[in-house]
Amino acid sequence: MSDVMTPEQRSRLMRRVGSKDTRPERVIRSLLHTLGYRFRLHRKDLPGTPDLVLPKYRTAIFVHGCFWHSHDCPKGARPQSNADFWGNKLDSNRRRDARVCVELQKRGWKVLTLWECQLSDTVALAALVNRELRGADDLDSR
Repeated sequence: MSDVMTPEQRSRLMRRVGSKDTRPERVIRSLLHTLGYRFRLHRKDLPGTPDLVLPKYRTAIFVHGCFWHSHDCPKGARPQSNADFWGNKLDSNRRRDARVCVELQKRGWKVLTLWECQLSDTVALAALVNRELRGADDLDSR
């Protein structure tokens, strides 16, 4: 399928894509706050500048867009136009994500990656977050 936008329109659209305070990130922040978790945003002293950091649980959370981080879901499909550029770009993002995850784990941090496509089911997302942060034993105490 060819792009429905001109290269100039596509470029203008891509320039507007932000890396902080995205809609998926705001949804996760709201959910965590509702569940009673407290967190810090974008800690620059940690590798990869995690989107959210929960110091009490020594957990770094990355909220990834399915397209930008090549998730294995329909939203993560790669563009067919300019395939070499996008292949290199998205592969580079995945390599960086893996490298950052390893570095954080070496420093004793737990890493949780939440995907844009998971936002549609907040009940399942809340259960996942509780399970990852508190463990299966503590779910009844919340």
